Amino acid sequence: MHGIPSHFLRTRKKGDDNDDQRFARCPQGVRAEERVVRVGAGVKWGQVLAAAGPLGLTGLSGSAPGVSVTGYTLGGGVGWFSRKYGFASDSVRAIDIVDADGEPGRVSAESDPELFWALRGGGGDFAVVTALELELYPAPVLYGGRVIWPEHRTREVYDAFLEITAEAPRELSVWINRLQPPGAAPMVTLDLAYLGEAAQGEDLLARLDKIEGAISDSRGVVPVAALGAIAAEPTDPAPSIARAELLTGLDADAVELLLAKPVEPLINVQIRHLGGALAEPGGGAGASGAVAEPYLLGLLGLGLPHAADATRAKQAEVVADLEAYISGRKPYTVLSPGDTAAKSFSGSALARLREIKRARDPHNVFRANYPVHG
Repeated sequence: MHGIPSHFLRTRKKGDDNDDQRFARCPQGVRAEERVVRVGAGVKWGQVLAAAGPLGLTGLSGSAPGVSVTGYTLGGGVGWFSRKYGFASDSVRAIDIVDADGEPGRVSAESDPELFWALRGGGGDFAVVTALELELYPAPVLYGGRVIWPEHRTREVYDAFLEITAEAPRELSVWINRLQPPGAAPMVTLDLAYLGEAAQGEDLLARLDKIEGAISDSRGVVPVAALGAIAAEPTDPAPSIARAELLTGLDADAVELLLAKPVEPLINVQIRHLGGALAEPGGGAGASGAVAEPYLLGLLGLGLPHAADATRAKQAEVVADLEAYISGRKPYTVLSPGDTAAKSFSGSALARLREIKRARDPHNVFRANYPVHG
């Protein structure tokens, strides 16, 4: 984005104090009786979950608690409960903005349906977002955790992953990882989250108990505030290179291709099960649209100078091996350098986003990392 003119500092209007007082009555901006949370632009998901969890509620967070709610949500946001409730962006109820003329405003489906649609999944090209109001969802009990096995169990774990995801209810999300931690032995893991009672979760995942030799198994009741501990992703910045692709399927041939070669020099080759509500957007869906592809492939490696070229080469090799299964589309929040916004939207959605951009920001004041205007 260009440097922000001084008039962008005017982000308040008369009457805003009443709104602030209304939210101040509720811890961390949560209105439990309405199942709504108000978050400022700098709030992270871990803060929202810590406030919502004791009230038996959750937001549609991703796997890492340190991620910005606003940045994640503007790009759609695919997380643990997206199979049940869809993109995080579709849970947005109102957005406080500063527009390209420096004027503050409040955007909703009633006040400005076009901009409201674009901001929910279309990225940061249209306005400065100063606050979001998000719907929360009932989460009286969660069950989940991570199970780790040594590398020689990889085939069995993949077989179990395919069996479980073939019949999984929308409340269950399962992600499989082939991990190669630097300086450690390779391993395979399943990350699991179930929006329901522990006994039901245990039944749904009983297939895993047939795989012997687990190194660790953290399955159990998970507090909402501890969702970030399931995948245990690093919270400190680190030089890394990520690439993601949507897969049209995952059959025996695709698994053969995935398992035929070592993970290194990558750190992780991950498959996330999608489907459910992500494939069926409701009438109030935002720009993210629908994701018909049932699986998301993630490839992560070191971005250090001595490793970056090897990381990119390995990512390209995996993608080439799986070419027949890769759709070419991908969610906005997992775009990486070299991608464009065109990969995330249908032709009609991209044209609509570009028209909104021209109308609301004709001088291109706002610059998203992946701008819709090309």
